[in-house]
Amino acid sequence: MNALQSRVRVRWGIVALVVVAILGAIVYAIDRFVLGFSPLLGPGVAVALATLEVVYIQALYRSWGYRLDDDALELERGVVTKVETAVPYVRVQHVDTQRGPLDRLLGLGQVVVYTAGSRGADVTIPGLKPDQARELRNRLRDLAIESEPEDAV
Repeated sequence: MNALQSRVRVRWGIVALVVVAILGAIVYAIDRFVLGFSPLLGPGVAVALATLEVVYIQALYRSWGYRLDDDALELERGVVTKVETAVPYVRVQHVDTQRGPLDRLLGLGQVVVYTAGSRGADVTIPGLKPDQARELRNRLRDLAIESEPEDAV
């Protein structure tokens, strides 16, 4: 399995810290204006959640992997629930690369594979170098074009 770039942990960490800061502020406000227990309750909750997020992000990073097999894109991910996904190339409709502001700042990109089927039937591979994302997108596009309709699952 191919691993993600290690900088994806920084991206996930920044997003998690924003969420933790918001939750800590909410707990602080509720404690300050409603409960009145301790001014340290909000920051204490934030520190506890941040610690849990660091552990979770490390485990999530170790769980992520992808590979291009002969007939399908294989993905493995998940900490609490392990998910293994096989996307047959014959089901691939189109492939995008995406780079949001945080991705550009960290030198990362992601590949989104859209598949035939129900609404929302797509998979995302985060945490790739931009050139790696473009190469993967092009390779997946070529494999989708090469696949024969009789190969469908």
